[in-house]
Amino acid sequence: MKRIIGIAMLAGILASCDFKSGRIENTKELSREIKASQIKRVTNVQLVSSADEWGKKIAQIAEKALKGELEKNPETGLAHCRDLSGIPVIAALEKEYGVKVELFGKNDMKRPDLHAKEREILDAYAYSAKSSTQAGDNLQQLNDTLLVYNAPVSAESIICKKCMATQDTAFAVWRLLFNKKEIIRKLDAKQLKD
Repeated sequence: MKRIIGIAMLAGILASCDFKSGRIENTKELSREIKASQIKRVTNVQLVSSADEWGKKIAQIAEKALKGELEKNPETGLAHCRDLSGIPVIAALEKEYGVKVELFGKNDMKRPDLHAKEREILDAYAYSAKSSTQAGDNLQQLNDTLLVYNAPVSAESIICKKCMATQDTAFAVWRLLFNKKEIIRKLDAKQLKD
């Protein structure tokens, strides 16, 4: 009888341990969700500043990841030029920041789903590439809910040479499409007060 009671107690202890570890994970997840859904007062300057900071970081990481894929696996790497979500690092960035990461070339300038402002920006980047002048990063507000961050890729980069090989001008631009709502969700309320 003592043996049965001992086994039952041991089973109860083990079951409670599993419950607690699951509970800890759920508590952390719940804490993150509560933090993200806090009411925050975010100024337009804070919103733009955050998108600009994140855009620089995401574009650098995406460029490094795509270069790595193209150098490591030249044949399969080309498929990633059109579908960047196949690269785990970029897929994680998209999920973490709520951003859509794309690589644009000359052919993308005629896409019907592009905002008129984006076409103007791409025209400017294409002109800079054709005249061999250096263009910088750019952040634009497209409408009430969307911001787009663009960063040109160097003409000497393996990305331009491999992904845009069919173009007459070596031209590639990172396009990061941010939703303002997602930016606000990701901002830490404590940092905003400073």
